[in-house]
This record gives sequence, C-alpha cells and structure tokens, in this order.
Amino acid sequence: MRLRPYGDSGPLVCSLSALETYFMAQGREWERYAWIKARLLNSGSNLQEEWLTVLRRIVRPFVFRKYLDFGAINAMRGLHAQIRREVAKKGMQEHIKLGPGGIREIEFIAQVYQLIRGGHHPALQIRPTLEVLRALTEHQLIEAQAEAELRDAYIFLRRLEHRLQYVDDQQTHMLPSGEDERSLIAHSMGFATWVALLEPLNAHRNRVSQHFGAVFTDPGEGEHPLTGLWLGQLDQEDELDELRQQGLRQPEEAAAQLAALRASMRYRQLPAANRERLDAVGPRLIEACATTPDPDATLARGLRFLENISRRGAYLALLQQYPLALRRVADLMGASSWAADYLTQHPLLLDELLDPRVLETATDWPAFRADLRQHLTHHTDDVERQMDLLREMHHAQVFRLLVQDLAGLHSIERISDHLTELADILLQETLPLIWNSLKTRHRDQPRFAVIGYGKLGGKELGYVADLDLVFLYDDEHPEAPENYAKLGRRLATWLSTQTAAGILFETDFRLRPNGESGLLAVSIDAFRDYQLQKAWGWEHQALTRARFCAGDPGIGQRFEAIRCEVLCRTRDLASLKQEVLAMRQKMLDAHASHSITDFDLKQDQGGLIDVEFIVQCLVLGHAHQYPQLTGNLGNIALLKMAAELGLIPANEAEGARNAYREYRRQQHINRLNDHPDARIERSLVQEHIDAVLRLWKTVFGIDLRV
Repeated sequence: MRLRPYGDSGPLVCSLSALETYFMAQGREWERYAWIKARLLNSGSNLQEEWLTVLRRIVRPFVFRKYLDFGAINAMRGLHAQIRREVAKKGMQEHIKLGPGGIREIEFIAQVYQLIRGGHHPALQIRPTLEVLRALTEHQLIEAQAEAELRDAYIFLRRLEHRLQYVDDQQTHMLPSGEDERSLIAHSMGFATWVALLEPLNAHRNRVSQHFGAVFTDPGEGEHPLTGLWLGQLDQEDELDELRQQGLRQPEEAAAQLAALRASMRYRQLPAANRERLDAVGPRLIEACATTPDPDATLARGLRFLENISRRGAYLALLQQYPLALRRVADLMGASSWAADYLTQHPLLLDELLDPRVLETATDWPAFRADLRQHLTHHTDDVERQMDLLREMHHAQVFRLLVQDLAGLHSIERISDHLTELADILLQETLPLIWNSLKTRHRDQPRFAVIGYGKLGGKELGYVADLDLVFLYDDEHPEAPENYAKLGRRLATWLSTQTAAGILFETDFRLRPNGESGLLAVSIDAFRDYQLQKAWGWEHQALTRARFCAGDPGIGQRFEAIRCEVLCRTRDLASLKQEVLAMRQKMLDAHASHSITDFDLKQDQGGLIDVEFIVQCLVLGHAHQYPQLTGNLGNIALLKMAAELGLIPANEAEGARNAYREYRRQQHINRLNDHPDARIERSLVQEHIDAVLRLWKTVFGIDLRV
C-alpha cells in the first residue's frame, strides 16, 4: 500500500478531490512512472463509469503532460541511479529485474518515452510494455532493430522470471547459486546446461544496457571548458580573449550580452533546477555558435532564445540531453533571424530537431492529414485543445520546411507548393469540425466552399502570408444564409485567434463580392451574377489566381465553371489595357520607392507586380480565344504558354520568367532575415528590370510614369 498518496503516512482511502490536490501539490516524478501501470480493479455492479471517467480526468494530465516533457529523463535517471546504488549495496548484480540490463531498464526505456510524449501522442497512453515498444516503433521514436532486441530480451527475461519464482513459489528475481537449482532452471528454459543459458542471458542484458545507456546517459556530465566564461568567473581580459578564440568578432558586445543575461531578474529568480540546466547548456551554446558563419549574430539570437525558455525546464532538459539538437539550434539561428524568432516564439518545435527525418524532402501529406485528423478526433469535446493542435501541427510542418529550406533542399517554388498544400489541408480538416459544432445546422454536410485568392489561390504562399478567402454556398434552405455566415465567422476565428499555441493564419475577406460591405458568405448564383454584372476590372484580375480550396467539391466545380466563364468573356483589348494601366499607375503613385539607387522588388516599375499585371492582362484579353489560359498554373507557366500561343515574343517571355524567379528568390531571402519589404541595390537586378519593362512595353505599348 506504499504507493498511495503520502505513502506510509497517508490514509488508506482518499477521495478523488484529495487525489487531485495531492497530484497538483505533492506528486513526484516516480509516481508518474508508477501510475502508468495503474488500472481500476472494480468490475460488474461495482464498476462506476462516471467515477472512472473522473479518475481518468485526474490521472491523465498528471502522468501524461500536455507538452513534451524531457525533464522526465533526468527524473528517471535519478530514480535508476538510486536503484543501482541499492543493487550494488545489497550485492544484487544477478537480479534480473533490478540489475544491469534487467527488466526494469526495459520498462524505463518504454516509460520514459510515455512520460515525455504520452500527452502529445495518445497512442502511447497504454500499459503493456511490449505494446508500448511497438507503438514507439510505429511513431518512429525508436529504431525497429532496437524494438526487436528489447522485445526479445523482455520476453526472455520474463520467461526466466516466471521459472525462478516457480521453483520455490516465491517472488524472487535472483539467479540461483546452487548447481541443482541452476540445472533445473536451465532445463526449464530449454538449455542443456547453466553455461548454455548464460550465453543468451548475458547477450540480452548487454543489449538492454546499451539501449538504456543510449537513452539515459548524461551527455553533460562533467564541467564544460567554457563554464567559467558563461558564469562570468574570468577577468575582463581573459573573457575577451576566450570570446575571440570562439570566433566572436565583437567580443565586447558579446561579453555585455552574457553579463546582461546573468544580471537579469529572470535568470536570478530561476528555480535551482532550471538554473543548473541553463548553466549546463549555456557554455555549449557558445561553443556551437563558433561553428556558424556569423558567431556574433548567432550568439545574440541564441541568448534571447535561452532566456525565453529558461522557465521551461523541459526545454532546457532537451537541449542538455541532446547536444545534436543544440547544434541544430545554433545552425538555424545563424542562418536566419526569422527562423530564430520563430523557434523562440514556438519552443515546442525543439522536438522536431531530434527527428532524423527532419531533412527528408518527401513530405507525406496523406499521412500528415491522417495524423491531424486522429489528434483532432481524440479531443472532440475540447475546442480550445483542437485549436491549439491545429497550430502546433502547422508550426511543426512549417518548421520542418524551414529547416530543409535553410539546408538548400528546396526551390522557392517547391516551398510555396508545400506551404499551400499545408494550408489547404488545415482548411479542409477544420471546416467539418466547425460545422458539426453548430447547434443550428440544418443538414449533416454543409454545401459550402472555401475559395482561395491571392498567394493562396496562386499557390505562392510564403512562411508569413495572409489567406485571402471567399465563402460560397449552394443551398436553398431558409436557414442557409445565417448558418453559412456563422460557419464563415467561426472559421475566421479558428484561423486567426491568438491562443496559447499562437496563431494559425491572418485572414482577409475583402475580395468577396461588394468587399467589406458585402455578405461574408455568398450564394454561388449571387457570386456569378456579381462577377458578370457588377465586378470591377481588378476583381476579374484577382479571379485569374482564384481556386477552390476546401468544402463541397460540387460547389468547387461550379465556381471553376463560373471563373472560366468570366475570364473567357470577349473584352475590348484597348479598354482592358487602359483599365489595367490606370490601376497600376495608382499603385505606383502610392507605393513605389521613387529611388534611383534602390529597387522595391514588389512595388517598383519592372518588379513583381508588373509581371503579375502582364499575365492578368494576357489572360483577360485572350482567354476567349485560348481558354487554356484560364488554368491556375502560375505566372511563370502562363508566360511560357502565352509565348507558345504567339501572344508575346518567346525571348521576352523568358526574360520576364527569369526575372520573376529571381525577384521571388530575393524576396524570400529578405523575409528569412526579417526584411520582408527591404529594397535591394538596383544595379544588382537591372538586367531583370529591363527584361520586365521590355515585355511591358510589348503588351501595353507605353511606359508608366514614375
């Protein structure tokens, strides 16, 4: 009965509320380990389902934390060290449960992953050790070979355990010392002699010890050579010399940053365990920064990151336990200031750096969708948790792409394709959740569609981009307008609300019919009437990049038919060009840099917007004759198609295509370093500017006023 709250000094029976209070105020790490195996023994008429539900609600968050809990490694390492001391003290090296390579070490390996990740992966919230090992392999948390070796060892050791206890009907785990007992045990295990039994037994125990050491060995054991520098124990001259040796080009500034962190109230008020972990990680961060191209910038960003996570012991434990993760953090922060800020805002993503698949370029989107759906289904009655899950899983995928991007594994076009696919999946999986939560819904499946415009519609999403959305429905039910408007509002809330996990997407609905004064959700027939009768020219330009993203596929097909109908209307080419020119001139007057030496990649004449306007004019002016121009293929592909159709010279089309690629690449680089609107030196892209302006002159016949 010693596992009850407060142990021997606690009451034999306690209420559920007392148990909950105990977990919150007194619960210790080893008790989390013990409660993994707990199960209710009541049965039949004595099984109270409501009581069991409450018990699970109390126990689950205590054992399986909401976020990844790498602090469990240190706690279980300490518990195991205590067991090892007892084993050594009592001469229990031959103990097949508590001794080296024994049953307990296999259980510890399985259960530490449960404690760390069980709250994040509900499939790990199970009791049988072999099933846990199988689940760890399925989630790719351990290698299949490790699982097989641990499984074989566990089965062998448990079989041996049963035979040891059968001999004298006692609960023992000690190997026998007498020759007769040894012979009896060996034969019961299928071996001719005791020596023959020892060979596989020792092999199993050695393999278990190796796997245990790989999980629980403390890589930070011993004092790091840079500890004195981190703690400010060197005199000024030695401190600066040490920083110079670590590759810092501005050692005085770095020293000031280290001193500021040590003097900060956050650092001084840290719990002792957190400060100990931070002081173990800090010197290793300095060392890791030295291997990056710009150690000064990397250290500054890294210190901000460490200060931000310093109150979260689990994150510090992760970096302390996994030096590879710390090195990857330094590489990431050295490569991009935006990436550094992203990780600082979402430190939960540290776990992604432990995954050996993080640099695999083949994202399995069907598997991601299935995993997302499973997680959301597990929290059907908890809207807040569902919203957090959407954000956490989105952030994780964005972060994976970011790491691959900084490693040079993707083109900007491929990155945009992935980010667009990710946004589509989130919209598609969120929509039915919200509809099913509406108490006033008038049908089981909504006849509702989400249309993407702009970067989402054109499949050119970046890491930070608004979603331009329009909501359409096709439903004659009298409650349809109100219900679909409510669905649209809630979708906007789910996407853009700031939760504890951050934000999913900023949204923009101004491209809907009648703009901000229009209805949030519009019937498909009303949308068609508006596009054919009332829409402005710029709205038809925007329609060239629109596409169905989520919802009812039938409405998506109707939308695409309407889009093609509108784009393929015969237009007076001269009037169209004048209208496009007027719009472009207005944008130039308002947003152009008007600089001789600098160039705004997006707004200036000869930049991104000019290429987009050229393509849109070609589509609107010639789709009635060449309907293939209505395909949502992207600006680069449409320029090539226009040249093949003889609408523009092939050499000029190729020049504009190359310019568009380079502009997007430069824009992407700027955004990764927190300069999304930064201008670049005009001379660096003058060749591309000239290429775009040549095609502009060919299409429109005149230059714009700057």
